[in-house]
Amino acid sequence: MNTVISVLAGFNVWSVLFRILLATVIGGCIGLERGHHGRAAGLRTHVLVCIGSAMAVMVGLYSVQTLGLSGDPLRVSAQVISGIGFLGAGTILTRGHSQVTGLTTAAGLWATACVGLAVGIGFYMGALVAAAVMMAAFTIFTRLERDIKLLHFVTYYLELNDISRVNDVFRELEKEGATLQVIRAKSGIDTHIGLEVTAKTSTQTEQLLEKLNQLEYVVIAIPVEQDNS
Repeated sequence: MNTVISVLAGFNVWSVLFRILLATVIGGCIGLERGHHGRAAGLRTHVLVCIGSAMAVMVGLYSVQTLGLSGDPLRVSAQVISGIGFLGAGTILTRGHSQVTGLTTAAGLWATACVGLAVGIGFYMGALVAAAVMMAAFTIFTRLERDIKLLHFVTYYLELNDISRVNDVFRELEKEGATLQVIRAKSGIDTHIGLEVTAKTSTQTEQLLEKLNQLEYVVIAIPVEQDNS
């Protein structure tokens, strides 16, 4: 057992192979969870990010320990931290006027790159613990975050029969500090448009809902059942 640990802790063919495989497994687990939730960055993206980060560290180690080149062996891997930002930025989207999505996926890509760096340098325990906490953040923490949000916010579904009235509705909702997202009309009628509105739970919000229901171009305005699964 001590021999195996010694081999994996060193920099040799077997440790390199193990690090690449471990990076693949960790990146794959994180990517599967993101892909399961329909995120833009899924299995392949996270696997490639984790392997690439591990390789960046090993390239530096190889250049110093094997080739005997002078310099900082972590200089190459240091660029991964800033470079991954370009990939993460591509997963962030702004919908409507104030709703931003993709931040968790972008942060997950950055964290996956850091885990890959840990694997590449041989910090296996840190990489495994970090990966476990990341999986918990994507699952347990997500449910906790939704439960907390339900205490303070409520989501409504509106359907309009006049697309040109969207801006009128937005101006009314903006006064209440609500956010609006345009979605496909649930009725399936091509001339209708659906709106998903998130607002703070208050008596004023209920009064606003009643007011919207009275508008002739609003077909329906109802609370949306939240899915906590």
